[in-house]
Amino acid sequence: MNGEVDVRPLNLASLASIRSFAAGIDGPVGVLINNAGTMTDKLQHTADGFELQFGINHLGHFALTNLLLNRITERVVTVSSTAHRSAQIDFDDLQWERRKYQPFGAYGQSKLANLLFTFELQRRLIAAGSPVIASSAHPGWASTGFRITSGNRLLDALAAVSTPVLAHGPEGGSLPTLLAAVGDVPGGSFIGPSRFGGVRGPAALTEPAAGAKAPAVASRLWEVSERLTNTHFPLISGPVMTDQATGDTSA
Repeated sequence: MNGEVDVRPLNLASLASIRSFAAGIDGPVGVLINNAGTMTDKLQHTADGFELQFGINHLGHFALTNLLLNRITERVVTVSSTAHRSAQIDFDDLQWERRKYQPFGAYGQSKLANLLFTFELQRRLIAAGSPVIASSAHPGWASTGFRITSGNRLLDALAAVSTPVLAHGPEGGSLPTLLAAVGDVPGGSFIGPSRFGGVRGPAALTEPAAGAKAPAVASRLWEVSERLTNTHFPLISGPVMTDQATGDTSA
């Protein structure tokens, strides 16, 4: 990175670390990119007892955003995945305490949560009269060293062999996030590669699964996430009216 770069420790698997990091940011934040992610093939937990993938990929970013939001001036970008399309939010067992653990199912749930969080955040920003934009992006199939651990050995081995050949590199994978961060895109947008079903290619606006924009689910997930992280939307909001048919919002 050109210019002055300041590197600070932040462990998204620890609410204490997140609070410490946020407390150390004393100036304005132009753009927050929630890019951290993890994938695990067995049930693990964060320092606060959350299922690891849901805890890092969603709850950690949720807490960090709320703790920094009154200092953010331009955008919040949260990185999701096409894995959200086959996922659902199980409010009765978010932490996989009763179900048999499914690694890819847990990953998909966390990535669906990223999108629901983005759209609910955008609705709340509109209601608060904030100029900040919330958007989401996905990198497509990117060869970055991130290891796919679905729990299926054959699938994981196939992914390991084919990724270097078929996926685009880190530069290509970063383009959707870059467009979401600095491009001319609307609030609540979802951006990803535009070719081969979202696998690779130039970054462009894309449409998420319908369930990722469900207002009632997004609102419920927000309330649950507030309770779990003990963090809250810091801006004063007016009522948000949602057209249940289209998902359009107005303050």
